[in-house]
Order: sequence, then structure tokens, then C-alpha cells
Amino acid sequence: MPRALRLPLAALCLALLPASPAVLGEEDSATAPKEPASAVERAPLEERSQEDSTSLERQIPIRDQQRLKAGEEAFLALWQPANVSAPEGLVILLPGDGETADWPEAIGPLRRGLPNSGWSTLALTLPDPSDDPLPPRPLKTEEPTKAEPAVSPEKAQEEGPANTEQAGSAEPNTDPAPPPLSRDAIQKTQTDRVFARIEAALAFARQQKPKAIVLLGHGTGAYWAAQFLAANEPQDVRNLLLVAAELPAGYAPALEDSLPELKLATGDFYYKDQPADRDAALRRSHASKRQKHPAYIQIAMKGLPGDRTTEQEQLIRRIRGWLSLHLEAGTGKAPTDG
Repeated sequence: MPRALRLPLAALCLALLPASPAVLGEEDSATAPKEPASAVERAPLEERSQEDSTSLERQIPIRDQQRLKAGEEAFLALWQPANVSAPEGLVILLPGDGETADWPEAIGPLRRGLPNSGWSTLALTLPDPSDDPLPPRPLKTEEPTKAEPAVSPEKAQEEGPANTEQAGSAEPNTDPAPPPLSRDAIQKTQTDRVFARIEAALAFARQQKPKAIVLLGHGTGAYWAAQFLAANEPQDVRNLLLVAAELPAGYAPALEDSLPELKLATGDFYYKDQPADRDAALRRSHASKRQKHPAYIQIAMKGLPGDRTTEQEQLIRRIRGWLSLHLEAGTGKAPTDG
């Protein structure tokens, strides 16, 4: 056979031989489907109120910050002692839904303004509203490495069916999902958390031995203040102040149903130019008259949307006037049995 024909024939024979195990192993490893990556654990999301507290900790002087504990939860409170040698008492401030312990409406101005009138203040951070669920945290995606370059859209489209088949072959998670909580269970948990924080604030307030303790709520904080006093009846809290009171969505009873039963010295401040606030205040006034509440006083105010500074100064003056004229003196001591 001529030499010119031997070389192509040898090459053809080699091509027909089976590939060596080493070569097959390399090809299989390159084309074999990769093991599914282990699921990335989602870090628990912080509540918005916790994020707001973290922001306040960077802005508010350390001397004004108090870390209080309610059960297993620690939370931020802002403490401002009275700027006098003999304080008149202590006001605990409860912000409304979505507000912070230094909210620019009511809570912040009162927190800073009342100490100049002889009142210490303690502004709390309350938990997020129970009807405001946290958004899911997106799963982290790993950056493509040099060994595994990112797949182009065209390539991904071509390999889509194969990848889907491989993903479907993974063993599904058969663990049963926890049953969703009922609305009553969610509201009870929220109530317990809020009440625990108010109780922690009272424990701190009692350590200061004030002449009187006043509970003041703004917005939905007014509802929580009233419900706490109705449920717990602390003997050293004889005064309740409501500012632009609101009922949290889905909660009961309405304020006009619970306030007259308290029989505490109550100041109800509302904005008369807000129709919803005015109508709700009218219902509370009628209920207090039917129940012959001995010390319920409503104070109508005018909102000043174009001049918030003057509006807040007006609120401070009205609150200060109520405290000087209608305060029911307390012992300032923790209640005792018998």
C-alpha cells in the first residue's frame, strides 16, 4: 500500500477507537448537571421601628437614650429629665403607628418642651402595627465566578428545558407549612408586646419617684394608653392625655366605649378642622356624658398646616395648661397590695 494512503487510514482507526476513561471523565464533569446549591438562609428582617430606633441612636445624645427591656425584647426610650430642681411629675409618651420616639408631631415637641415646664418625659418606641407585615427579604444571588461565567440570555433560552427538568428532579420539601395565625392571635400578641413596653416604662418611671405619672398617647398611641389603663388599673397612674386619638384598624373596643369606664382625669385634645377627628371626638364626648365621667375634658385645637412650629407650640401650651389645672395628684409610688 502506498505511504500516502497509510496515514489517513491510521487516523481513521484512531478516531473509531473508544475514548479513554480519563477523557470521558473530563467530558462528563463538564456536561454533568451540577448539584443544586444549598438554599441561602434568609436573615430575619428588622422591624421598621427597630430600624428607626437605630437611626435615632445616631442622632440623639447618648444621655437621652434609655434601653428598656420588655420580656425578651429590648427597645429604645428617650428620657428627658425636668429642667427644675423639684419636678412636677413624669409624662410617658406613646407614639402612634409608624411614628418614632422623637416624631415631629406631638411626641418630639412634647418630649423636649415639657421639661422646661417642670415635667420629665419618657418617649417610647412601640412595635410595628400588627396589620403592617414585613416585606420578604429577597434571596441573595451569587456572583458568577471565573470558572463559571454568566450564561448569556441566548444560551439560557436554549438550555431552559434541560435546566427545568434537572430542577424538577430535586426532592421536594415535604415539611408542612405552619398554619397561619388567626386575627385574634395576632392582635393578642401585639397587645401583649405593647403592654409589656408600657409596663417597662412605668418601672423606669417609678424609679425616679415622681409626684405624678401621666400617660399620654398620640394617634393610635392614645388607644394603647387607654387600653393599658383599663386592663391593668395601676394605682399610681391617675391621669390620661389623648392627642388626635385614633383606633388601630381592626381593633376594638372603640375609644368612646372604653374611656368613660376609666374614671381617670382625662384630657382629650383633638383638631376641630379635621372632620374625622371632630366626629370621633363628638362620640367620645357624648359617651362621657352618658356615663357621667367625673373628670373628662375635651380641648379643641386648630391645625396650622402652613406653620407646624406654631401648631406644636400651641399643643405644648394646651398640655401644660391642662397639667396645671386638671392634674389629679398621685403618690408617685408603685402600687402595693392591701
